[in-house]
Amino acid sequence: MPDFTAHVAEHLVLALSALALAVAAGLPLGILCASSSAARGAILAFAGVGRTLPSLAVLMLLLPWLGVGAAPAIVALALLAIPPIVINVDVAIRGVPAPALDAATGMGMTQAQRFTRVVIPFALPVSFTGLRTAATETIASATLATFIGAGGLGDEIVRGLQTDDPVMLLAGAAAVAALALGADVALGAAASLAAART
Repeated sequence: MPDFTAHVAEHLVLALSALALAVAAGLPLGILCASSSAARGAILAFAGVGRTLPSLAVLMLLLPWLGVGAAPAIVALALLAIPPIVINVDVAIRGVPAPALDAATGMGMTQAQRFTRVVIPFALPVSFTGLRTAATETIASATLATFIGAGGLGDEIVRGLQTDDPVMLLAGAAAVAALALGADVALGAAASLAAART
């Protein structure tokens, strides 16, 4: 049981660290996509490629540069989480109704005020959808971190397979599913709360 608890904690650290890194990179890239058609094509092309790469392949590609352990796992998971964030932020911002923006301009709002008071409230629901997708994919993919010595619940799943222990295997898989579902529900509640306050 102590090992299982430690693996849950490791899994959460890996997933949350990667997600924080993905948000830090994906949010400005999504805003850039929405504001620059020239940049959009290149960024979305890279994002599309990122969505098609197998998680394990990304982990293996990073090994020569970052070695084994948590660092390559976090970077690889972040790279896999960035595309849905970028795509949804771009779509959300470009989907803000033009009449709302025109009305804000007519009221004398600055560009910064239009962004904070008009764009963000309209863009939040779709943007949060991307974050929820990224969170669930990151938590699920973090199981592969076990193959490069980063720990997490993947250790439980692999050990269950190696020892032919279905209880250990199912416990690890169920914990991953519970974490992913919990993250999705929590982010959904956060999105509703943020939308209500804007």
